[in-house]
Formats: sequence, C-alpha cells, structure tokens
Amino acid sequence: MKNPLALLGSLILTGCTVMGIRSSAEPQYQLLSERGDVQIRQYPPLLIAETVIDADYAQAGNIGFNRLAGYIFGGNQQKQQMAMTAPVFRENAGEQIEMTAPVLQQAVGNKWTMAFVMPAGYSLETLPTPIDPQVTIKVLPAKKVAVLRYSGSLNLEQINDKSQLLLAWLEQQQLTPLSAPRSAAYDPPWTLPALRRNEIHIDIE
Repeated sequence: MKNPLALLGSLILTGCTVMGIRSSAEPQYQLLSERGDVQIRQYPPLLIAETVIDADYAQAGNIGFNRLAGYIFGGNQQKQQMAMTAPVFRENAGEQIEMTAPVLQQAVGNKWTMAFVMPAGYSLETLPTPIDPQVTIKVLPAKKVAVLRYSGSLNLEQINDKSQLLLAWLEQQQLTPLSAPRSAAYDPPWTLPALRRNEIHIDIE
C-alpha cells in the first residue's frame, strides 16, 4: 500500500495536471518573434530519446509513450555497467530520469516517431543506455522553429488542421519549411481540453 503522504502527493499532482498546471521542465529557447498564436523560436541542440512506431496514430501514442516511459523510469543501464556486463533487464533497475515536456510526435511515411527531450545536464556520454533496442538516443541540432500554439483535444484531425494553418502562414510570410510538421504536447491525456497546451512545430530557414 502506498505511503499516505505519497498517495496525497500523487492525488494533488493529478489534480494539478487535470487543471493544466504544469511542473515538468521544458527546453530553453530564444523567442525571436511573435504574431498571434505563432512564434518563431531558436532552439539550442536538444538531447532526445526517440522511438519509431509502426502503427496508426491512435495506437502509436500508447505504444511510443510506454516504450519511452519504460526507458526513463529505469529501463536503462549506465554506460560503465554496459561495458563490464551484458545488459540484464530488471524492472526499474536503472536510473530514474526526470520527465520533461513537450512530448514530440511526427508522421514518417506510414509510421510515427515519438520523442522525449532529456533533462538539462545530460550529454551523450552521461545519459544511460536504453535496454529496449527500439529506443534510440540522439542529438537534434540547433534550429529555428515556427510554432503554432493551440488548446483543445489532441487528435489527428486537430494536428492535421493546425499543421495546414501553420504551413499556409509560412507561405504568406515567404518562409521556407525545412521539416514536416510535428506535434508537441505539454499535458497528459486527462487534462481538460480547454486547458491543454498543444503546439505544431516546423523547422524553418
């Protein structure tokens, strides 16, 4: 049975996330310009854990989130240990890595990628190695990103509609997109839709 204080803390945290109150760390960026719901941001290099899911959008979210959550909640091994011993999976045996926001999701052909941004302070050399071979670690280069912010339910229809709006805005501004649109979600699924923070990101020149 959970410790009463831990249970109370969990209930408070869940209540906060329902109301759109966020405590997760977010990557730092420089705000270059803002016009209505659209921002242009300059991001530094970001260290991410990523997985590719061969499923439709409805299934990909759960599959990808469970894989990445498994990694940060202990499904990993320090590189020094990996060098000395063959990896042996034990639930929650590895390092606990702080959850951050947003969760990034992008369509790649008939598949989806999902990524968690790793907390500040880690590097490729210090971040634990995933036990699950379907989780990979990589560094995203510094980039300029056009961002459309919106609230409401996070679903494929909304993602597609908002992506088209942002692409149309970029064309009006004569800005060249360098990537396909990707979804950035800052809240858990149980957050009230009107209080959710969702974004569409497109890399630009």
